[in-house]
Amino acid sequence: MTLEDARPSTPLTRRLTLRDFRSYAALDTRFNSKLVALTGENGAGKTNILEALSMFSPGRGLRRAEIGLCARHHGPGGFAVSIEIERSGEATQLGHGFEPASQDGAARRFRIDRTPVASARAFADHIHLLWLTPAMDGLFTGPAGDRRRFLDRLTLGVDADHGARVAKLERALRNRNRLLEDGADPRWLAAAEQEISSIGVAVASARLDTVQRLSALIEAGRDETSPFPFAQIELAGDLERMLLAEPAFTVEERYRTLLADSRRRDAAAGRTLIGPQASDLLVRHGPKGEAAQDCSTGEQKALLTGLVLAHARLVSAMSGIAPLLLLDEISAHFDARRREALFDELTQIGGQVWMTGADPSLFASLQGRAEIFTVTPGRIDPR
Repeated sequence: MTLEDARPSTPLTRRLTLRDFRSYAALDTRFNSKLVALTGENGAGKTNILEALSMFSPGRGLRRAEIGLCARHHGPGGFAVSIEIERSGEATQLGHGFEPASQDGAARRFRIDRTPVASARAFADHIHLLWLTPAMDGLFTGPAGDRRRFLDRLTLGVDADHGARVAKLERALRNRNRLLEDGADPRWLAAAEQEISSIGVAVASARLDTVQRLSALIEAGRDETSPFPFAQIELAGDLERMLLAEPAFTVEERYRTLLADSRRRDAAAGRTLIGPQASDLLVRHGPKGEAAQDCSTGEQKALLTGLVLAHARLVSAMSGIAPLLLLDEISAHFDARRREALFDELTQIGGQVWMTGADPSLFASLQGRAEIFTVTPGRIDPR
């Protein structure tokens, strides 16, 4: 049996408990379905629920907010989020919280079955989370940095250590920039460049592997008639181009030499110009053969949605765990045909899906297939 043939397990969030998180002073709600729809007026707190769930993935959640900003206004300054997940008939409790500054300083806390763990990385053994938010609608027309962050989230879905490598690379690049600015001893620069070349090639390799695997999965399941067009994706960058032709250890040596040769130019620019921090994810609309940024807004939304759904299937195949999908205001800009096609896809995708929408009528066809809740400030009630 191949990895792709294996049947993934499906973690289901059965209970969500919040304390002083965003707009919620306290919340304790149970869920029974694989499809959960949250409806309510703008500002009611729907996205806050998705953000609380996203905190169980490494990083800063779907809003990328500073952790302290997630605490409720006028609250004590900290917060706690707990979920109970059911997987293969067994229940596990995952907890995440933040304690405000004290004698020991502000701190994040992570627990599994009430036992402390070092970081959110430990949650990856139990649950994977993917999301799509309105803030991502401009992904294809925005700066390359947005697409790199998107790709890093894709990579993190199949490689839980990727986030730590990216953070380490960013620190190493900042260190080199300071050394260049200060005119440091070349020996210090050589040591910094040794570190950057090693980490940089590891980051580029992980991204490239994800793109290649996702491309293969998309190609194998391509459907020219789908309302969610298949994407053609490519990672463009100096290291990635080298890695396609040479082994990683050779690329490390070449990258280190390039860094040394570009010190004067990088010092003048105030940043390191060569490396994975300058790469870009190129996306094309497969059926039309056009660059994604040249497509209509509706086509871009459908293309992005199809890409996220394909990534969910890749995560299932590689990890053996069907991911939990968080889809914020997902159906608002789709016509009825695409909306119903999306719901059909989500029913078959395998993992639990959480959706939000201001208009309850958008979820009318899910009656009997999903749990639908009304969200009002501080409350969630079944419809």
